[in-house]
Parts: sequence; C-alpha cells; structure tokens
Amino acid sequence: MSSGLWDYRDSVWDYRESTWTLDADLVGYEVVASDGHLGTVVRASSSSAAAYLAVDAARAGAGLRLVPAGAVASMDHDDRTVRIDLTVVQVAAAPAYEEADGAVRAEHHDYFSTLDRC
Repeated sequence: MSSGLWDYRDSVWDYRESTWTLDADLVGYEVVASDGHLGTVVRASSSSAAAYLAVDAARAGAGLRLVPAGAVASMDHDDRTVRIDLTVVQVAAAPAYEEADGAVRAEHHDYFSTLDRC
C-alpha cells in the first residue's frame, strides 16, 4: 500500500535537508527523475514560505515546471545533479511553472499531494 508522496513531510515546500538551501548554487544543476533525465534548474528558492526548483524540462516535452523542495531526494554538488522522487511523466503532467504566488502554489500543492511515492 502506498501513501501520498507528501505524507512524510510537514510541508512539500521544505527541503529534506536544511543544507540543500543554496539557491544560486543550484541554478544550472541537472535534474534526474526516478526514471531518467528531466532537465536543468533555472531557478531555485529556499524561501521558508515556499522552497522549490523551477526546471526547464523542454527535453521531456514539458517546458518550465515547478518541483517542490520536498520531492528532492538528494543532491550531488560535485556532479551538479539533483535527484527527485518523481517520474518524468509526473512532472510533465504538473501545472506549468509561473512565478509562485499563493494561488499558483496552491494549484501545485493540490497536484503534487495526489501523487504516490516513486
């Protein structure tokens, strides 16, 4: 039996490790989904209200997509890689990235809260 992707987190908008909140250092990192390459980080936020990555997933046919910080499984700063607990299809099916105001964030939260862990 699987549980919702976010059941283990108080907030989908927090990184699992506080040491991962290096905003500028994440821009340009490659993002790898559980089933393959997703794209490149074009923006990273470590805001206490909403930590997330904006990923250019054009190679996956998705364009810009928001990935909540809670989906980040690991980071490798030497290889400049971020691994996430989502599939390429799950991210591609998510609402498009827009500047994250309250309404946009709620739409993303609603979408991601329905997903199961990969």
